[in-house]
Amino acid sequence: MQTPTYGPTHLAAELRLPTNWLDYTILAIYFLVVLGIGFAARRSVKTSLDFFLSGRSLPAWITGLAFISANLAATEILGMAANSAQYGAYTVHWYWIGAIPAMVFLGLVMMPFYYGSKVRSVPEFLLLRFDRAAHLLSSILFAFAAILIAGVNLYALAIVVEALLGWPQWVAIVVAGAFVLAYITLGGLSSAIYNEVLQFFVILAALIPITILGLKKVGGWGGLTDKLTATHGADFTTAWGGTGIGHANPLGANWLTIVLGLGFVLSFGYWTTNFAEVQRALSAKNLSAGQRTPLIAAYPKIFIVFLVMIPGLVAAAIVPKFGTTGSGYQYNDAIPYLMQELLPNGVLGIAVTGLLAAFMAGMAANVSSFNTVFTTDIWAKYVVRGREDAYYVRFGRLITAIGVAASVGTAFLASSFSNIMSYLQTLFSFFNVPMFVVFIVGMFWKRASAKSGFWGLLAGTVTAMINYFVFYKKGIISIPSDQGANFVSAIAGFVAGAVVMVAVSLFTRPKPAQELQGLVYGTRSPGMSEPPAEGDDAWYRKPALLGWGAVVLAAACYIPFSF
Repeated sequence: MQTPTYGPTHLAAELRLPTNWLDYTILAIYFLVVLGIGFAARRSVKTSLDFFLSGRSLPAWITGLAFISANLAATEILGMAANSAQYGAYTVHWYWIGAIPAMVFLGLVMMPFYYGSKVRSVPEFLLLRFDRAAHLLSSILFAFAAILIAGVNLYALAIVVEALLGWPQWVAIVVAGAFVLAYITLGGLSSAIYNEVLQFFVILAALIPITILGLKKVGGWGGLTDKLTATHGADFTTAWGGTGIGHANPLGANWLTIVLGLGFVLSFGYWTTNFAEVQRALSAKNLSAGQRTPLIAAYPKIFIVFLVMIPGLVAAAIVPKFGTTGSGYQYNDAIPYLMQELLPNGVLGIAVTGLLAAFMAGMAANVSSFNTVFTTDIWAKYVVRGREDAYYVRFGRLITAIGVAASVGTAFLASSFSNIMSYLQTLFSFFNVPMFVVFIVGMFWKRASAKSGFWGLLAGTVTAMINYFVFYKKGIISIPSDQGANFVSAIAGFVAGAVVMVAVSLFTRPKPAQELQGLVYGTRSPGMSEPPAEGDDAWYRKPALLGWGAVVLAAACYIPFSF
């Protein structure tokens, strides 16, 4: 069932924040620091590898924090708070089953192939494993998806800034876009990554006061669960309540679609093939650091759910029927509503800065990955080949500007979704899941032929879109919510892609075994055999320990939410 969509005028009237000079001073200082990092990073950009992958020189803790910050965009913050206000504690699934296992799989299994093959992007790996057709299609689909997702961040920023601060939408879009454009064109990926590390801590400084004061207002966790149980039922505060097959629940999904659709297909599709994330790991200084990047990021990911879920639950507890027409608020208003209700000046400035930092982190991650894929995978391989390295650095800066402009153009496509996370999950089911099935089949099945990559990717993408736009939107199949439809679309796209890849492989010739070294599980390349750098062999830096530790911790976090 679609939730109502409200216009910006409604938001501005209801949620205007009482900001003063102190709040704007904090915001101005943040913007100056962002630009300063861009100018400082510019000195390190001498080659295209420096611009697009930071010269593969960064330590694991930097790339790990940038990895999680690139994911912790404001669409994640507002969207997951909206999820919590709408669906309750089911939100934990997007983190503990919908992120951690896939992040660990990326670090332990896939990063040796990515980093060891010395590819500069995710689509470039498909060029090595399959053929130019699979490479070109994946590059185009990824570039398109990156611009759409960057547009989501811009649209959400414009709506929230107009509502909270009274700035016109075009001012918010131009200011944020200009700052992202400035620091990426100045310092390339290094500038984006160092700003993402800063943004990670600014975002935490914004969310922690909202969470603590929100809990205090409703009488702590016990008071919150009592209020929500009385108004929304007992299942609203549990992770698995009502998820039996055939049972009704707020999410509109059962345990099977949660585990397969979210926990496997959508999750692995996003975390293992989304270049906006993988690019941070590829910029690490060596293979060990590259492997540890998503594993280090997994630990804050486990606990960040509380900082986005609790505000959504608090909003649902305070305002009767939050998110419905009668309440006067939509689900995306949960965080802004609590900022207005709870935060004093100064702290309010930090919270506003944190939201803007989150928007910029999400947009910058997608723009920096877009400029890399478009320059190295499309322009340099199919349009203008064989030019000097400096030419591609200049073109990378130019396409960054074009990417920011295109993001402005796609921003309003998000306006039909009152739950931003539903829109993002829809995009992931269309673009990331089909790419994941091509990767997973190609990486674990030597017989997968060169031709199967293109046809599997095409079949998976088309099937996911048909399921969503034809079967779900036209009511041919009955699914209670957008999120449930996304889970089904993801499963359909995965199955279709896998079936087509197997079928095509059986009728076409496989690649020679010598061309698959370091690209298929069970084979190795020279880059996968480098000895650990000094200090990387310490027991607490072992990727296996970090990875399995994160899985066990995430599983343990389910215990309090299972009853």
